[in-house]
Amino acid sequence: MPARTGAQFLAGLRDRRALWLGDQRVTDPLDHPALRGAALAIAKTFDLHYTCPDDCLTPDPETGEPIAVSHIIPRGKADLKQRHRGLRRVAAFSVGLMGRTPDYMNVTYAGFAGRSDEWGANGNEEGAANLVAFQKALRRQDLSLTHTLIHATVDKSKGHVPVGFDDTQLHKVEDTEHGILVRGARVLATLAPFADELAVYPSQPMPDASGRHALSFCVRMDTPGLKFLCRDSFSAPDNRFDHPMSGRFDEQDAFVIFDNVEVPRNRVFIDGNLPVYNSVMSSSWRGNAMHQTMIRAWTKLEFAWGLATRMADAIGANDPATQQMLGEIWSYAELCKAAVHSGEEGAYEYGNGAWFLDHKPLDALRAVLPYWFPRVNEIIRLIGSHNVLCTPTAAQFADPVLRPLIDKYLRGAGDTTAETRARLFRLAWDFAASALGSRNEQYERFYLTSGARNRMAVQMRAQRDEAYRLVDRFLTEDV
Repeated sequence: MPARTGAQFLAGLRDRRALWLGDQRVTDPLDHPALRGAALAIAKTFDLHYTCPDDCLTPDPETGEPIAVSHIIPRGKADLKQRHRGLRRVAAFSVGLMGRTPDYMNVTYAGFAGRSDEWGANGNEEGAANLVAFQKALRRQDLSLTHTLIHATVDKSKGHVPVGFDDTQLHKVEDTEHGILVRGARVLATLAPFADELAVYPSQPMPDASGRHALSFCVRMDTPGLKFLCRDSFSAPDNRFDHPMSGRFDEQDAFVIFDNVEVPRNRVFIDGNLPVYNSVMSSSWRGNAMHQTMIRAWTKLEFAWGLATRMADAIGANDPATQQMLGEIWSYAELCKAAVHSGEEGAYEYGNGAWFLDHKPLDALRAVLPYWFPRVNEIIRLIGSHNVLCTPTAAQFADPVLRPLIDKYLRGAGDTTAETRARLFRLAWDFAASALGSRNEQYERFYLTSGARNRMAVQMRAQRDEAYRLVDRFLTEDV
């Protein structure tokens, strides 16, 4: 079938999934006031297929039907440029606040299928074939897919991954007639209320773990035994004046419990094959999946700079300190843009005919973004000062007695009206300081693991030859 519309996506969410938000079990997010806004927002990303077809659609390589560009397996730089345009459209819709729109997993699984040779190593040919078949179904049915990657934190003194066997962590219980039975827990299924399927795949190697933990598969969200516990909702009533972002961009996060879940055999991609589990993410994942993540980050930074600049203009804040802070955000956005461009220009074939970006500039971004995003929020709050707290509501603007007073005393500099000023500073609060804004800051601090761990990782992986050559010249010169 061709790429889905928003209405088709929403219809697909009506199932019997075991998802809890507070004390309520939710089977249809459209029926829950805390989930409805985000469900409709995700639906609009599906509608982009048809409102922006030149950027968002491409022919399926086998059927010719139009599919989302995020599903394509890149075979050259031209494919990456085409995918860039579609990813940018989706990122711009939520200005990067929704980090797990379906295009993220589309790109990820296109990369996995493109490097099926990696998944088929060490006797895992059947798992690799299952993965390729699933990716075809994913793109042709245009499913919304979420994932759960991280082992549940019980005792950090034992490390981040299982050592030996740990029955609290996701593991295989036994083979069944139709597949495998699994049990345990994982985090963090962002987008859980708005996904059709759940994916499990490696996040990091676990060299000393039991093979029972070495699992990768996909299952429907309503699979018996699968339970999702959502965090508190940060959604607000969908009033675009009072809550311009919180009413529609809370993508949710959920703790996942596998309470004796049977996974169909044809949906199992790794079944106890520890060498494949520990190696499959090491080569091509970064150069592929980070295409989506860093276009999203660049878009978010560009929005933040525009917002902060408009805020400063609205109150006439042209002092050196404010201008320096604005220049700081601009620098982050331009460096992010440059890294994406560099990665695309340096793209090459990783093997098996699949082309991905040069991952080195994206690795550098991955190590600094967890520090940049909190700093951006800090700058927005510093520029906003008390102004983010002096923002009348839509109802107050509508009051015939209050409106003339608000227009006189809460207007901005120059020709900035009171309404424009209120909208700007409400938007700033929702982006950087509301419950949604705080969730997003926490999310960015640990997006694709923490900045500290990424800094260590890039240092360990970095090629030293050229840097050492520059140093060694001075170590060998005569006095």
